[in-house]
Amino acid sequence: MSSEAPSAVTAGTQAPDFSLPSTNTTIVSLSTVRSHKSVLLAFFPKAFTSVCTSELCAFSDDFDAFAELDVEVLPISVDTVEVLQQFRDAHGMRVQLLSDVGGAVARQFGAMWTDGLIANRAYFLIDRAGVVQWAHIEQHPGLRRENEEILEKIKSVI
Repeated sequence: MSSEAPSAVTAGTQAPDFSLPSTNTTIVSLSTVRSHKSVLLAFFPKAFTSVCTSELCAFSDDFDAFAELDVEVLPISVDTVEVLQQFRDAHGMRVQLLSDVGGAVARQFGAMWTDGLIANRAYFLIDRAGVVQWAHIEQHPGLRRENEEILEKIKSVI
């Protein structure tokens, strides 16, 4: 078995489809969501950690700004649905969180951290045709993009 990480999904390529359980007790498929609006996949390492908490609360705070641009934010981590639901409820988040236990989807996107236990923080903006319009993977999980930067990027490419 190779120890090399798969190459990341890049701008201009077709995003791989997936289906994951969400905190609203449904299975969410990328192809279904993107048929109605653009999608921002936001991989994050772990619920209840400081950077992840501020990032996910910021997505909720700016929920309407993303909606005005017709973008659905789908945060994804390797946490279980139960842990993600507790995290979401504890902070009153408006976004639904997706559970990628085992990291299969993070690996598909090249967003798994080198330890193989968590996803690195990464962002993929996908249009209605399923094409990645913007991709960014942080150098390490402790870094994050601010929503202002992400919203400007969305405005520039969609």
